[in-house]
Amino acid sequence: METTYTALAGLQHAEVQLNRTASLLARSPYSMTPPQDELTLSDAAISLLQSKNTYETNLNTIKVADEMRKSALSLG
Repeated sequence: METTYTALAGLQHAEVQLNRTASLLARSPYSMTPPQDELTLSDAAISLLQSKNTYETNLNTIKVADEMRKSALSLG
């Protein structure tokens, strides 16, 4: 079960990173609020790819853990 909880936390981390990057990208350059972070498109692309890879890796971890759990139950 620990593996699943760790992978779920990883999924949440990927979602937070994705949402933060999307929010920064969506901010209008004509906004009246002062910029909090400067973000270049290459930084954003890297961040989005990291989010995608983190999400996929943790999702695959959950799938494998589920398969292992099912296999262990069928042995018993």
